[in-house]
Order: sequence, then structure tokens, then C-alpha cells
Amino acid sequence: MKVKIRPETQNDYECVSQVIAAAFKNDPNSNHDEEYLVERLRMTSSYVPDLALVAEVKDKIVGFILLIKINIVTEDQIIKALAMAPVCVLPKFQKKGIGEKLIKEAHIRAKEKNYPAIVLVGHEDYYPRFGYQPMSDFNLKTTFNIPAKNCMAIELTQGSLSNIRGTVVYPKAFFE
Repeated sequence: MKVKIRPETQNDYECVSQVIAAAFKNDPNSNHDEEYLVERLRMTSSYVPDLALVAEVKDKIVGFILLIKINIVTEDQIIKALAMAPVCVLPKFQKKGIGEKLIKEAHIRAKEKNYPAIVLVGHEDYYPRFGYQPMSDFNLKTTFNIPAKNCMAIELTQGSLSNIRGTVVYPKAFFE
């Protein structure tokens, strides 16, 4: 199956919302707000259009990933990094490597833009295969009230999260 990954355009927004809603419809861990969260994030300064990617199969959008700007606040610095929120694939296209392609391409593009790290809140069994580790391994915490095993991070630049202790600060849109 040939999969094309490209940045989303404004013309894709409605289709992307439908993909997000369908992907999370039967997820028991979802609050079913993901498509609205993406809509809110697009209207913030945290939104990076080049890091909102769609996956197409035969010119049909079947997957989506969004990386947004976040801050990691330490005692003496603010590290500009990214958060993945969300990655999703239409149910009938899941388990075909599309999510993996989206994640890998997002990593490449984020590195090209010199972002040092990505954090996420997600399934503890899925993301480690891409190099994600618990945030606690990097002395990071988040303000979300969720299990620590679901809070993960990856260094895009080796050592970028070494020797720090900080809090991941998400945009206000996450809490609206």
C-alpha cells in the first residue's frame, strides 16, 4: 500500500476531524475531545503547520499526526520542545504501518526544525518502539492527572533532556 505523507492544508481540516473522531470513537481511554482539541490548537501560537501531517492512501486522508510547541520549564531555563497530540489512523487502515510512518516522518521534520525533544501522553505499549521513554526517566513531569506510565518523551538531539528537572507546560487549549 502506497502511503503519502504531507502537511495538512486548511482544505483538509474537515476530513482530518472526521479521521480523528473515527479513530478515537471506540477508545476507552479517550474523552472524545481530540478533534476539538486539534481545532483549538490550530488557533494558537503553538501550532506549527509543517508539523501537522496527513497520511493519504489513493488521495484519501486516512491518518493524521500533530506536533505542537510546548515548554519544558526548569529551575533556570525554558526548553522549547514539542508535544504529539494526537496521532491517529482510520480504523480500517490501522495495523498497516501508517501510524509508524506518520511518527517517523514527524520526527524527521521536527529534527530538521531543530526541536530537541518530543513529549506525549499515550499508550505505554505502543510508543516505546519509536524510542519513547517515561518522562520520569528524564526527570520530567506534567500537570496532567494521569498515570506516569502514559507520559513519555524522546530526545531528538541526544542529551537534550539530560541533567534537567522540569515540568512540561502544555498550551491552555488542552484545558479548555
